[in-house]
Amino acid sequence: MNSRYFKKRISAPWMFALFLMFAIAFSACSKKRSGQPKVLVFSKTADFVHSSIPKGVASIQKLGIENGFEVDTTTNAEYFTEDTLKQYAAVIFLNTTGDVLNHRQEVAFERYIQAGGGFAGIHAATDTEYDWGWYTRLVGGQFASHPKEQNAILRVTNAEHAATKNLPKEWKRFDEWYNFKNLNEEVTVLLKIDESSYKGGINGSDHPMSWYHNYDGGRAFYTALGHTEESYAEPLFLQHLLGGIQYAIGENKELDYSKATSPPVPDNDRFVKTKLVEGTLYEPTEMAILPNLDVLIAQRRGEVVRYSNETRKVEQVGYLNVYHQTTVPNVNAEEGLMGLAIDPAFKKNNYVYLFYAPIDTSVNRLSRFKYVNGALDMASEKVVLQFYSQRNICCHTGGSIAFGVDGLLYLSTGDNSTPFDQPAGAKNHGFAPLDGRPGFEQYDARRTSGNSADLRGKILRIRIK
Repeated sequence: MNSRYFKKRISAPWMFALFLMFAIAFSACSKKRSGQPKVLVFSKTADFVHSSIPKGVASIQKLGIENGFEVDTTTNAEYFTEDTLKQYAAVIFLNTTGDVLNHRQEVAFERYIQAGGGFAGIHAATDTEYDWGWYTRLVGGQFASHPKEQNAILRVTNAEHAATKNLPKEWKRFDEWYNFKNLNEEVTVLLKIDESSYKGGINGSDHPMSWYHNYDGGRAFYTALGHTEESYAEPLFLQHLLGGIQYAIGENKELDYSKATSPPVPDNDRFVKTKLVEGTLYEPTEMAILPNLDVLIAQRRGEVVRYSNETRKVEQVGYLNVYHQTTVPNVNAEEGLMGLAIDPAFKKNNYVYLFYAPIDTSVNRLSRFKYVNGALDMASEKVVLQFYSQRNICCHTGGSIAFGVDGLLYLSTGDNSTPFDQPAGAKNHGFAPLDGRPGFEQYDARRTSGNSADLRGKILRIRIK
């Protein structure tokens, strides 16, 4: 048989098979959803309630009908689960305010974005979740203040984006104009406001009003516009909003949760509380679990005790003579043995670190000890760091230690200052501790936390050698 003929005969099926494999692979990579994209409009409020929310919901529903995407709406944070969120190409925070999600729901939303989800924030979305740093970076900043509603001029800084391509370069409109703090500098700004065109702006010449960015695996769009009810009947604003929503929807791909990095929150029924000891500890401050599952426990008055995983009993394995009570009536000391941590390489070096207030010196001290034959070798102490702490006063004199995943030792220190009202007649009530008069040092945090040359009122990062 002619070999060239034979090769031609067998090449065709192989080429078809290869083509089929590439087609399947390409299809798997695209993972586009079937049907119309779906978005979820979330408008829960835990603080100020905008009267424009119902009109905003209705307008987004109308935009969906006219532009080929489905709209679900809710004020119920229980929707923030992995199973529910994964059906949506984008989630829209419409004038949400305050703390609207619990920890479990926050993690579900983080994983949604990391898996490739989209986000659109409207107006008060920046007045939401101030204590959730991940969300602040997602939405792009935090609301700081606003003047009264008035006319102002907006300027388009990026006319290529879907949210701005149909807008005039200078856009005069009426709304409530936000001032911002903690702005994310990694966003791409779409609109800026001209602060000379209205009264009350505090962000200066670089005052953004709308932006977008890729964030943590997903897409995020934000517009500060949309306070007033009239906004949601305004054609230019609706075009702006539509473009932002379409950007958040993206290509309507299936989410890939293998890319999510925030660990899911375990269900409560996965945990069982087992009581180990009762009535044998006195003011425990910190603990560390040893490799053999014994537990070292620091007690504020100076004892270091060990809970034995084998015998289920507690015994003292070390003691420091510490300053833990004052000699001044009606003053409560917060010092003593405050912190305990074991070295990340404890299996090799048996190092234990203690943070304490020695009885004979007005300092707080961080020291390293050897743990040998089931007890602390008190003679092995190596002082790592110590700093002055004023005694026989109240308050904020505690502290804590812990090793980070970077192997560095972190030490938190109290500011050694009294935040409460001074005694009657002291003429300083209800103000911050900023009293520099002689004899009132404990009411002056400028000498400690406000002083970069003082180690009190700080978080210290220490490289142990």
